Formats: sequence, C-alpha cells, structure tokens
Amino acid sequence: MRRVPSKVYVVIAVVTLLVVYVGWRTWQGPEVQGYVIEPVPLVQTVVGTGRVTTASRAQVGSQITAVVKERLVQEGDTVAPGDLLLVLRAEDIAAEVRQAEAALSELESTRHPQALIALARAESELAQARRETVRRRALAERSQLSAEALERAEEAERLAEAAVESARLTASSLAPGNEEATRLQERLAALRAQLAKTEVRSEVAGTVLTRNVDPGDLAQPGRVLFTIALAGGTEIRVPLDERNLSRLALGQDAMAIADAYPNDPFPARIKFIAPSIDPQSGTVEVRLAVEPVPEFVRQDMTVSVTIETGRRERALAVPNDALRSVQGDEAELLLLRDGRVRRQAVTLGLRGLAMSEVVNGLREGDRVVADTAEDLTEGARVRFTARQAPVSSDRDDAASRNELPVNFD
Repeated sequence: MRRVPSKVYVVIAVVTLLVVYVGWRTWQGPEVQGYVIEPVPLVQTVVGTGRVTTASRAQVGSQITAVVKERLVQEGDTVAPGDLLLVLRAEDIAAEVRQAEAALSELESTRHPQALIALARAESELAQARRETVRRRALAERSQLSAEALERAEEAERLAEAAVESARLTASSLAPGNEEATRLQERLAALRAQLAKTEVRSEVAGTVLTRNVDPGDLAQPGRVLFTIALAGGTEIRVPLDERNLSRLALGQDAMAIADAYPNDPFPARIKFIAPSIDPQSGTVEVRLAVEPVPEFVRQDMTVSVTIETGRRERALAVPNDALRSVQGDEAELLLLRDGRVRRQAVTLGLRGLAMSEVVNGLREGDRVVADTAEDLTEGARVRFTARQAPVSSDRDDAASRNELPVNFD
C-alpha cells in the first residue's frame, strides 16, 4: 500500500483550519467599528465672533454754523465732562456781546442815575410850582392878583406834575429788573450763549473714537464732529445663530480672544440677550460685559468668544456619528449585546459638534456602533472593533458656523 506524503496532511490541515476560520468569522458577522461608553468630563460651549464696543457712544456736533479755528483733541484722547474739544471763529458774535455789555453798563452807570437826577429835579420844580400856586391863590382871594395870573400858576403846577410822572416812569423803566434793563440783560445772555456755542465741549467722560473735523473746516448743525465712547461700560456684541437661544442665559461665563492678541484670552459674562431675532440673518444679538478690561482691548476690535452653556463633571457621552434618527432630544443608537446588534432609544442632554451627552438609555461600558450609515439589521451578529472617541472640532471652524462644540476639560 502506497504511503501518503506528510505534506498532504499538512495541506489538508491548513485548508481545514481556513475553512473553520472562515466559517467562524462568517458566523460572527461583519466587522464594525464603534465606541466603548465611559464617563468623561464634558463642557458645552457656544462659539461666535463679535466686536468690542461700549455700552453707549456720544456723537458731538456744533449748534451753530462757523469755521473751525482750533481743534484740541484727536482719536484716542481721554476726555472728561466740560473738556474743550473745538473752538469756532466768533469775532462777530464777540463784537455783539461787547456792544450789549456796553449798553447794559451805560444803563446801569449813566442813564439810570441821570433819570434819578431828572426825577429829583422834576419833583423839586413841582414843589416850587405848588408853593407858587398857593401864594397866588391867596393874593387872588384878596383881589391883589388877577385871575389870569392865578390860572398861569395852576397851569405851571399841572405841567410840573406831568413832568414828575414822566421822570418817574423813565427812572422806573431804567431801574434794575425793569423793562429796558431786563431786555438788555436778556439780549446779552442770548449773545453770550451764542458765543459759548463757539466752544464745543464734551458732555461726557470717555475716549475719542473718531474726529471728523480740522481747522478751517465749516462746522454745521447736524454734522458729527466727534464720536466719544463713554467710560465704564466695555462690552462685546456677538450675533449668534437663533438655534443656540435655548442654551443661552444671563450670567453665563465666557472666554474672549482678540484676533490681534490670540495668546491673551480674557473673561467675559453675558449681560444681555436681545428679545427679538434678526429676520435677515436669523441671529440673536448677545452682549457680554468685560470686567476688568485688558489694556490692549480697542473699540471695534474683532473678538472670538466661547460661551460656556453647560458643564458635567462626569457624563456618559457618545460621539455624534453614532446617533440615528435624532428628533429634538430623542435619538437612537445601535448597541452591541452578546455580539448582536440591538436598537436602543436614548435621551440626549448636552449636545455639540463632536459629542452629545446621553442622560437615559445607556450604561457605562456599553458598546455602540460608530457608522450609522452601515446597513445592519436588528439581531445581526457583528465583530466589534473599538475606535478612539473624537475630540471637539477645530475652534475656528466651529466659530464660522456658530455651532456648539463640546470640549473635554
């Protein structure tokens, strides 16, 4: 009997092992990748880009039309209430003020005293006329004076009384607080007010942001000459996608980074959320208070902000590529139990670009399928290969979409 070579047995054994291995692998099902669920610290943030501004700004202009004589401030200067910003040419107004002052001075020092002297003289003449009338009346009663002479004396007395009344009215009108004095004082006050308008002063404390005038320019009412950022209220205004509105709240902390100083982040806090949505852009304006304000911060500086909207010290988080049929806070996962695929409904908590918290439906150590696009039927056997859970998306990329990255501590 012919002997079978040992090599044949080896080949048969290898083929048998291959068949068994392929059959075992086929029984196990296709290989899928997924994640092992473990508790992790989780921070949910909203990222956006905005600009530094003040709580309010003052626009300074001229109340009169005049040529600019001198400008005393420029951009970046700090001003206080009452500081002189601009001087306008005012030679004609100043001349009118001097004329009005001279007229009032003449009234007080010359015309009114002269009127009082005239009144005193008229009163003296009236007294003399009355005495003359009395004397002549006595003579006429004794028939020592004609009736015509008495009538002349009485007429002189009446004229003297009229002169006194006229002098009294003149003196009264020229007295301080009376008609002519009041008129001159009002005219002088109006001219001085007009002259004061040739000195443009700051009404607020702050920093000059813009100046739109130089000596020789014509200043006119309605033209903005300076813009002043009011002191004591620096904030960041950020338009955020309205989808983020439910996650935003007053008092939430944020970290801001100026594009010009990327290595110097500074804290901020939400102080205002607009009550309405911009229908053109679909965004809601959020204002963040900055306190203290870093020295390098400038008005209208571009700033990226990361607002912390939620935090979990230990959260069961699943990568978003494992979620299926997401409807609001409800979703579905493919779990692996005893080597078979099982559909599992879950409730989501904090959500973001890379990871989402599962608050109900998962346990620590559960294995979930990563690629939800893969066609797997309920109960199918699969072979599981663990995949590294993703980290948060690139910060700048997230900022450009105003979406919600979730970052690990």
